Amino acid sequence: MGRTGKAQAVVLRSIRFGEADRVLHLFTAERGRVNAIAKGVRRTTSRFGARLEPLTHVGLLLHDGRGELATVSGADIVHSHAEARANPHTLAVGLIGAEAVLKLHVEPEPQPRVFAGLTRFLDLLDAGAGDASSPPPRDPLGLAFQLKLLMLAGYLPHLTSCASCGANGPLSAFAAAAGGAVCDDCRRSHGGFAVTPEGIATVERLLESPLEQAAVDAARSGEVLRVVEETYAHHGGFRLRTLHA
Repeated sequence: MGRTGKAQAVVLRSIRFGEADRVLHLFTAERGRVNAIAKGVRRTTSRFGARLEPLTHVGLLLHDGRGELATVSGADIVHSHAEARANPHTLAVGLIGAEAVLKLHVEPEPQPRVFAGLTRFLDLLDAGAGDASSPPPRDPLGLAFQLKLLMLAGYLPHLTSCASCGANGPLSAFAAAAGGAVCDDCRRSHGGFAVTPEGIATVERLLESPLEQAAVDAARSGEVLRVVEETYAHHGGFRLRTLHA
C-alpha cells in the first residue's frame, strides 16, 4: 500500500532518469536524507518540474512504496533561492554546500540542526553574502558552512592543543589521522601538512562565529580549504566533485 506524507526539503541534486523523469537527492527537515523520483517532470506539461531545481526549498508530498525511491506527488516552493542560482559565484558555492550535505548525511535520519543550517546558508547566499572576489571553493561562507557540517557530523577538528599528545604547542601541522592540529614531534608519526597559527585561528573563528560573520583572509583560505578536504578524505573517504569543477 505505501504511505504519503508531507516534507520540507531542499533539493541537493537532480539527475535525469529515463525519457521524462528525474531522480532527486533531497535533505528533509522530517526525515533527513531522502531519495525520490519525480515522474514526468521534464515534460513541458509538468505541473511542478520547475519547482525541483537544485538548491530550491520546497514543500513536498512524498509517497513511499515498495521501491528504494519515494515518489514526488506534489511540490510547492517555500524559497526558490533564485537569486543564489542566478549568480555563477553563489550558485557554485551553493552546490558545494549541497554536495557536502549529500556526502556527509547519507542515511534517512532526522538532523534538524543540519536542515536549519542548510536553509540559513542558502538564505545568506540569496542575500549576496558570498565573496565574489574569491574562487568558489575558497569562499568564506562556503568554508564556514562546511566546517559546521563537519562539526555536526562528529568530525570537529581538535585545535586548542596537539590532537595526538596534548601538548599546548607550538602547533605546526594539521593531521586528519590524529583528529586535528599537531606539534612537530607528532607530525613525524601522523603526517599531515604545515599550517600556520593564523590558519588554525581562522578555522576556530569560523567554527565559533555565526555563518553571517564568516570572514577569511585570502592568505589563509587555502589552509582552511585543505583542512576541510583532508577531513573529508580521512574520515568520510570522499572528495567533493564541486570543489574541483
